[in-house]
Amino acid sequence: MEVKFQEATVNLATGGVKVDTAQPPVLLVHGAGMDRTVWSQQTRYLAHHGFAPMALDLPGHGKSGGELLSTISEMADWVADLIHELDTGPVRLVGHSMGSLISLEVAARHPDVAERLILMGAAAAMPVHPELLGAAERNEILAPQLMTAWAHGTRAHVAGNPTPGLWMRSGCQALLERAADGVIYNDLAACNSYEAGDIAGRIACPITVVVGSEDKMTPPKATAQLVAGFQEVDLRHLEGVGHMMMIEAPDQIREIMLSALQ
Repeated sequence: MEVKFQEATVNLATGGVKVDTAQPPVLLVHGAGMDRTVWSQQTRYLAHHGFAPMALDLPGHGKSGGELLSTISEMADWVADLIHELDTGPVRLVGHSMGSLISLEVAARHPDVAERLILMGAAAAMPVHPELLGAAERNEILAPQLMTAWAHGTRAHVAGNPTPGLWMRSGCQALLERAADGVIYNDLAACNSYEAGDIAGRIACPITVVVGSEDKMTPPKATAQLVAGFQEVDLRHLEGVGHMMMIEAPDQIREIMLSALQ
């Protein structure tokens, strides 16, 4: 689905069906250097289980036009404005990695548009290794290679994949390599400079946080620091799963999403 917004085209994946406005809207926000396709294992499922999923491409990502946004706050404001433009009413926000930071900020800065949060690969801060940041700034292939290596759990490193015949790591690297020059650096720099601070006190909607035991990018210890700020959190642990949990464990993520979105 494509919509015109702020003089640019915004692309959203809806699970292969027309958005059913009678169903609860779910907006899914991707991570750094990625696009809507990271949610391909979830959007179709949600569309056939009582929800209206919309996995977006952020500006300058995937098939969306527009200029890149350089900070998490700018991205959050853009997402909130898009929700108003879509005229769906408050949405259930699902964010992964950088998308989790964006979702947090949307709920804190624009509480009228966020009904519930599901955060995956989340932390209060996401510092980026200088070697990765430098490679991304130089648009080197090393950046996707490092991100892919660090983002997956052990099983993915030995060619494991829930879908027979496909190699999970190579698919993720191909996705990152599709990004236009400057996209990965822009996103990593935004994550590197972000600090959630006391954001928990500014969020009123229910929140579910999913953490993978083998997540090297937002390790469980970092997620625990974020979760500690909330009075009540639905915390879900996935054993043997890394940062790319919706790809590494699609069945488990679908089950978690379905129960948390009810």
